[in-house]
Amino acid sequence: MSETEPHEQENPHAKVVLQAARAMTKASLLITPPAVLVCIALFSILNGLPGFLGSLVGGVLALLASLSTLGLMRFSAGQDPMFVMVIALGGYVVKIVLLFGALTLLKGVTALHPMSLGITMIVAIMLAAAAEFAAFRKTKIPTIIPS
Repeated sequence: MSETEPHEQENPHAKVVLQAARAMTKASLLITPPAVLVCIALFSILNGLPGFLGSLVGGVLALLASLSTLGLMRFSAGQDPMFVMVIALGGYVVKIVLLFGALTLLKGVTALHPMSLGITMIVAIMLAAAAEFAAFRKTKIPTIIPS
């Protein structure tokens, strides 16, 4: 093969990362939104409009945080595996800082019930993480085990 031939070599890591990201996104979207809706209904009944708004905001923040991680996986899939790890860890730090910033800004908002917001976020983030973990484990990913 010469340098003048237009041959693009496919990154074998990209296929695996995209396969995992697809499975994790599907699992997360299957479980997390219904759980958020249950939290919204529950806190609306328990705390009225502030519970509804708090739970709604918490659910949206948690879903955005979860999907941003999966988006970063898709974005970095074609990169070198070491760079994928840098993006993943950097994305995690940025996501945590943004969540803390958003929660700090929402701290004094009286229209939101803080416990409804917090519990909904915890439920959504934990369920999304569990669903993503389960989907990752089920995904057939080729691995090399050194002897």
